[in-house]
Amino acid sequence: MNEIELKTKIEGLEKAVQEHKADASRYEDQLKETQQQLKDYNKPELTPMQLDDIYVAIEKGVEEFDFSDTNNFDVEYGIEYDGKVYCETHEINNTTDLVESICDKVVRLFKEVEEEPTTESDNS
Repeated sequence: MNEIELKTKIEGLEKAVQEHKADASRYEDQLKETQQQLKDYNKPELTPMQLDDIYVAIEKGVEEFDFSDTNNFDVEYGIEYDGKVYCETHEINNTTDLVESICDKVVRLFKEVEEEPTTESDNS
């Protein structure tokens, strides 16, 4: 092969590589989309209005939690060289009440139904 043929072959291979990269990228996008569809397959469907109701319920649950109650937190204080006291760390230690407050509001949006028992024929 001469120099011109080699350059032409290189250009052709570069084009082929670029085309395959574009194809691979499309396949990756399709793969991600299909994987997400599989994850979402058994999720219950909600309308935008229902999602808004859940958001509002969570918001109310958080608003009703008493963040000013110091018993809900573990606080460690430090002292500076000039004698000033400061909060070195603080952690919420009473997440149970917060979770219950939120769940209380969200659960009120739904009615609970009994699950139908599954049989072996349902599993195959």
